[in-house]
Amino acid sequence: MAIPSTNGRKIQSGEDDVVKRDEEDEMGFDPSAPPPFRVAEIRAVIPKHCWVKNSWRSMAYVLRDIIVISLLVVIAIYLKNLTWVFWPLYWVAQGTMFWALFVLGHDCGHGSFSNSSTLNNIVGHFLHSSILVPYHGWRISHRTHHQNHGHVENDESWVPISEKTYKTLDAKTKFFRFKIPFPMFAYPLYLMKRSPGKSGSHFNPYSDLFSPNERHYIVTSTVCWGVMVVLLFYLANVIGPLLLFNLYGIPYLIFVAWLDMVTYLHHHGYEQKLPWYRGKEWSYLRGGLTTVDRDYGLLNNIHHDIGTHVIHHLFPQIPHYHLIEATQAAKPVLGKYYREPKKSGLIPIHLINNLTRSIRQDHFVSDVGDIVYYQTDDDMIGTKRQ
Repeated sequence: MAIPSTNGRKIQSGEDDVVKRDEEDEMGFDPSAPPPFRVAEIRAVIPKHCWVKNSWRSMAYVLRDIIVISLLVVIAIYLKNLTWVFWPLYWVAQGTMFWALFVLGHDCGHGSFSNSSTLNNIVGHFLHSSILVPYHGWRISHRTHHQNHGHVENDESWVPISEKTYKTLDAKTKFFRFKIPFPMFAYPLYLMKRSPGKSGSHFNPYSDLFSPNERHYIVTSTVCWGVMVVLLFYLANVIGPLLLFNLYGIPYLIFVAWLDMVTYLHHHGYEQKLPWYRGKEWSYLRGGLTTVDRDYGLLNNIHHDIGTHVIHHLFPQIPHYHLIEATQAAKPVLGKYYREPKKSGLIPIHLINNLTRSIRQDHFVSDVGDIVYYQTDDDMIGTKRQ
């Protein structure tokens, strides 16, 4: 049942949401309230040079990452018969570098890598295909995510499950969706089948993810992805499947875990629950303001400041190397709608609690109401309300 709030907007009913609104009243700030500024006002305070894309600088980051990845492979091959103590260090380091490659390919998809669409597509295909991501398929679905961020039905990345859909999920699906560590390895399945309640494949040009005039892009990306798969099978025959699994397979799984964790925490797991919208309450600005910045300590530079995410979501054309400056410039306009990220040590272990708590508690949203918050399935966590 939807009930009117004090300002006439409809929000979902439920005990969790009553508590949430009471907390907001005590703090004197309602994050779901329409902001007193416009997108244009944020754009106006960002320095003009933050919008400038430098192809040479972008390519330097690509070269840096490729050199590090290559050195790690050389060291791993050299030490492979000396000690197994080295391998876990290699897996984490290389998987993190695969994630860094993904972020640069992600910039290509947004067009923030270069002003040249040809360069963006060439580099994007090279980077993403090398880590088994269909470049155009993902680029287009990710564009849908940015255009509909914070919208219950239309968002694309870690989209909320409606209560009605949630109740149709079998126990196995719920288990793998909401029990750590399984959600952290969901990305390959998402590429194949999307999220619960949605259908389509990032590899199928006839998927409803894509319009008819985009089908040739999907064919190209799927072919590139297939070439990489063939190359991996060839390498397995040349160097042996076990060595390839150590050099590439396990780092790929680490990369997937990074991708799922980071993208999830961009939109979930804040200290207070954040709103999701539908209907007339949704707008591009309000949806973007539900995004959360994160501090990854030593890893910020390694993965190209992807944790500086609010400004990126509002203005994906800004290159990653200008996001911090752009964010600092925008903060006075954003005010309380910007949530200062908790500072990290060298390694962002503080985010583990945010991740596990959110996945354990944030199960579904109400089928009704234009402003909704995540609710918890008590049966899933083994508790009952009194």
